[in-house]
Amino acid sequence: MTNRNKAAEQALLQVPVQGMTCAACARRVEKAIRSVPGVDDVTVNLSTERAAVRAGNGVATEQIVRAIEDAGYRVPLAEARLSLVGMTCANCAARIQRTLAKTPGVVEASVNFATETAAVKYIPGAVSVAELAARVRDIGYEAYPVNEASEDVEQRAREAEIRRQTLRFAVAAVFSAPLLLSMAAMFFGGHGSLWSWLHNGWVQLALATPVQFGAGWQFYRDAWHNLRQRTANMSTLVVLGTSAAYLYSLAVLLWGDRLGVHDLYFEASAVVIALVLLGKLLEARAKGRTSAAIKKLVGLQPRTARVVRDGVEMDIPVEQVVPGDLVVVRPGERIPVDGVIEQGHSAVDESMLTGESLPVEKQVGDTVIGGTLNKHGAFRFRATRVGKDTALAQIIRIVQEAQGSRAPIQRLADQVSAYFVPAVLVFALATFLGWYALAGDLTRALLNMTAVLVLACPCALGLATPTAIIVGTGRGAEAGILIRGGEHLEKTHKVNVVVLDKTGTVTKGEPGVTDMRALPPYDERTLLALAAAVERLSEHPLAQAIVAAAAEQAAREHGSGSPAHPETAEDFTALPGRGVRARVGGRLVLVGNRACMQDAGVDIAPLERDVEELENQGKTAMLVAVDGQAAGVIAVADTVKEHAAEAIAALKAMGIAVKMLTGDNVRTARTIAAQVGLAEEDVYAEVLPDQKADVVRRLQQQGLTVAMVGDGVNDAPALAVADVGVAMGTGTDIAIEAADITLMSGDLRALVGAIRLSRATMRKIRQNLFWAFAYNTVGLPLAALGYLSPVLAGAAMAFSSVSVVTNASLLRRFDPMAPFRRRSAHAAA
Repeated sequence: MTNRNKAAEQALLQVPVQGMTCAACARRVEKAIRSVPGVDDVTVNLSTERAAVRAGNGVATEQIVRAIEDAGYRVPLAEARLSLVGMTCANCAARIQRTLAKTPGVVEASVNFATETAAVKYIPGAVSVAELAARVRDIGYEAYPVNEASEDVEQRAREAEIRRQTLRFAVAAVFSAPLLLSMAAMFFGGHGSLWSWLHNGWVQLALATPVQFGAGWQFYRDAWHNLRQRTANMSTLVVLGTSAAYLYSLAVLLWGDRLGVHDLYFEASAVVIALVLLGKLLEARAKGRTSAAIKKLVGLQPRTARVVRDGVEMDIPVEQVVPGDLVVVRPGERIPVDGVIEQGHSAVDESMLTGESLPVEKQVGDTVIGGTLNKHGAFRFRATRVGKDTALAQIIRIVQEAQGSRAPIQRLADQVSAYFVPAVLVFALATFLGWYALAGDLTRALLNMTAVLVLACPCALGLATPTAIIVGTGRGAEAGILIRGGEHLEKTHKVNVVVLDKTGTVTKGEPGVTDMRALPPYDERTLLALAAAVERLSEHPLAQAIVAAAAEQAAREHGSGSPAHPETAEDFTALPGRGVRARVGGRLVLVGNRACMQDAGVDIAPLERDVEELENQGKTAMLVAVDGQAAGVIAVADTVKEHAAEAIAALKAMGIAVKMLTGDNVRTARTIAAQVGLAEEDVYAEVLPDQKADVVRRLQQQGLTVAMVGDGVNDAPALAVADVGVAMGTGTDIAIEAADITLMSGDLRALVGAIRLSRATMRKIRQNLFWAFAYNTVGLPLAALGYLSPVLAGAAMAFSSVSVVTNASLLRRFDPMAPFRRRSAHAAA
């Protein structure tokens, strides 16, 4: 079993964690969660403030939440009430309570038999109220949400945290401002009663104390939790540095005359805390903006849906829509869930999901996606996917998991961060001892040690990679490029060869019958009917083209109500990579390629010239044999996608080699390749499904980083083997699940956009890591040598992480499809 399959069998729980201030906090949370028995894997993302936990079914969410809270952090919880129907005794209540409590994402559940209600505390995003109600229904009872809150609990908690940080900074700023004035007066020679009052030690103590132990209390609390866990983080450095300055000043104030020292540094401790709080406030706001893509996607979800039940149209909460409901959509409304149109037609704006700017025409039989915008017409559709199964819900889940993932490049920063704080503590102590030993100046030694402690900040290192990953994956989602994680985003920029499956990737994947040549005693009508009777049992696109052509023929001859295939096939057998065979009316009918006929001993010499002519035209020749004798040939053609040649040219211009593989014959493959600008040596033809992965492996053995692009079930093994598997969003669910990147629009140009986005994201990550390392590499020696005061060090530390987050946020302006948009605009002009 592959690692991918093993991971899929484990429950993935996304847990929001609040209170983390730096990479050391993230490691502590990760360590605490790992200590819970049954937890298999944990990834804690400082930027998104989320922990992605993979655990067995026996691990209760309550255990994970308790571990996080015991480590000194918070998990925002939502509460829901369910009205229950069908309970007959207290045992029923106990059973429902156990079922709810075991649901992943539920922290606490309580069922009251007397009032027939359930109160549930759960992690927002990990489980929904609709899912809770469904769990109750699964065990035989009915459950309905009562006054379900529509607001995003996690967002409210984040906003509350920003308000708390704003209040703390305001308090610190008000009380430290006079101290900052007193320090300025020393530099600029201020005189007068006001300055004398500000220089009074007791006044400075009164101003500094609320800042130190009021606004700055969160640092003490966090440092204490770290101490209990025998770890250290940014709060530890802030507490040690500012406490040293504060306690030293207090000692001077109380016993200065006796000690022979008179300089006070209350302003250093207070102003440093104010600056650190300002940095944390700006960082929190900036982090909120990095995940704007998720908010946009969530905002696409309609709150209500208009359904037809018992012949009556009614508006209901979208959570109550079930598969099979007939849903009514009017002009200008968002489509509430996924489904298939049964009546009416319209144009639908799918830009937020696929990146395609032009509306897509929808008619009866077409699929519509929940969250997309109906532009003009009105229609009714049958709901097929609701709740967490909708395409939009799955996209949101994929983006959330991607934004919570860890890229390999982050390991360096993680390794440095693990040793960073202990190393800074040692460096600060060495600074103090060095200055005191060499200069004999206790005050100078203390100030330089404080500057070192305050300047050092592992936050920038911890935020350098994840913030860029968040913005990059979010920007990709807005452009219709779904990237499953940081690892895949990083790998994509290394791709130097792209392997394209032909059908559905380079071509539209919707072939049609173009020519028929029949041998006596068969005519074209009989030939098509026999072939269609066999191919009706196959799911291959070429088979469906023959079936569709036979249906059209039957409709022309007898009207649309007549059966397309009067004869039934029996003993059907699929011959992978060759064709199909079955018995039709007692005759053995074989439909396939040359290899298929050769294996069956069928002489195709009478058709050889026709087959060669059709193949030279880029068509696929499907040979038909009846009872071991050649009966004719049916030609099927698949047209090249509109922008395939443009995308391949763009890939080559980026220095990326492009290959195409297909199960089609060599002539057809080369004809298609020539149409999109590929040479004969770039084509792998007549490749069986199980050989596609072998082609990818051979390229990898040459030292190449391979991206495989496909859309079919038979592409899944190759997608999984490739360094980067890319699925067309118009393809099968199996291919999409096996892929690392999904191009929702099915446009190959989005592959170019994905690679451009990966390269841009990696540039941002490298910039962030460079500045994070450079900041500490340059700043710490300057602080140790006495060139930075504690206040300047505090200011530098406060804005280091903000600069990293802001730099990553600039990726939101990056348009992966910009070259193609410029080209289209130029062509239009």
